[in-house]
Amino acid sequence: MNLVDTGFVLVCSALVFLMTPGLAFFYGGLVGRHNTLTIMAQNLIALGLVSVVWIVIGFSLAFGDTVGGIIGDLKYWLFRIPVDEVFEGTTIPTWTFFLFQMMFAVITPALITGAFVDRFRFSGYLIFICIWSVLVYSVLAHWVWGGGLLAKLGALDFAGGTVVHISAGMAALATVSVLGARHTHTPPHDIRFVALGAALLWFGWFGFNGGSALSPNEIASIAFINTDISASTAMVTWMLLSWRHKGKPSIIGALTGAIAGLIAITPAAGFVTPGWAALIGVLAGAVCYGAVLFKEKMGWDDALDVWAVHGVGGILGSILTGMFATPETGHAGLVYGGVGLFFANLAATAISMAYAFGMTWLILKVLGAVKRLKPESDELEAGLDLTFHGERALDHG
Repeated sequence: MNLVDTGFVLVCSALVFLMTPGLAFFYGGLVGRHNTLTIMAQNLIALGLVSVVWIVIGFSLAFGDTVGGIIGDLKYWLFRIPVDEVFEGTTIPTWTFFLFQMMFAVITPALITGAFVDRFRFSGYLIFICIWSVLVYSVLAHWVWGGGLLAKLGALDFAGGTVVHISAGMAALATVSVLGARHTHTPPHDIRFVALGAALLWFGWFGFNGGSALSPNEIASIAFINTDISASTAMVTWMLLSWRHKGKPSIIGALTGAIAGLIAITPAAGFVTPGWAALIGVLAGAVCYGAVLFKEKMGWDDALDVWAVHGVGGILGSILTGMFATPETGHAGLVYGGVGLFFANLAATAISMAYAFGMTWLILKVLGAVKRLKPESDELEAGLDLTFHGERALDHG
């Protein structure tokens, strides 16, 4: 065990933890004032509920010994982890690795909530994220990071382009498909919340990407730098595009652009040099902006653009990882002659998309057959904050 590496990953775990409250503020500001607490509660409850799932079985399914490359065994279930065990292939205790990965498991289902604003009863949501965490997140984490079939294929995902963002984005699209459109559309009620949430997400993302090196080394340094560069170029790109398109530079748009850049660099953060990170950010800002326009044209009521930003950003980042991975970081992408890596990442992207969408759709269909998922019209009229939680985000209005 290396004490420096352990301390580094513990600090990064705390940074990733902060991203979930950041997401709660980001989403909370984007919805109407009468439903603010509902979406914030959906985000924050994941800190507790998904952690329990991770302790009971999630970590073991993701990182236990592989069973046919499909799923981990029950080696670690119910937190059966020896105190002195160092996680295989690392220099940190398994407990530390468990904590770091738990923060990823927590925020991923929380990301989906932005898609189905005003369309999910709180009790149904609790059941959904428990099932989804086991059947979608843990499975994809095992395939990519636990020695499963996508790892055997040779695909690369440094910090969660497929496991976190493609899975959340495609799950978001599935929820919109099953739950349908909102009754009414309300404008963002507090852009200050949005700005605070975006800042917390950006800050936490340094731990998200940099911590995935599992050591404060040169790869962690590159991941930290790339994280900021991609977010910055994506923010500027999105702002300029929206300024030209709508006539004014939207603050929400610029912040959304930064998030798109953070997403797209996630799978590539430790595999590309800063020049490529800048290009990835530019492409993320442009492509994700186009995805938002496409979603609107198609009439998909993905309320807070989870598919358009997380899904499309994750897809783009995964493909560009296969293109731009740099030999200096230990891997060669397509532009350096790494044809095999490019096609491995292309296949991993397609498989992750299909699995996340299909399994989420199936979960919702089965759950919806035994439990009412959508609020009634009178509950919506009263406001979901009062209906489900008996509280208001604001004491007026």
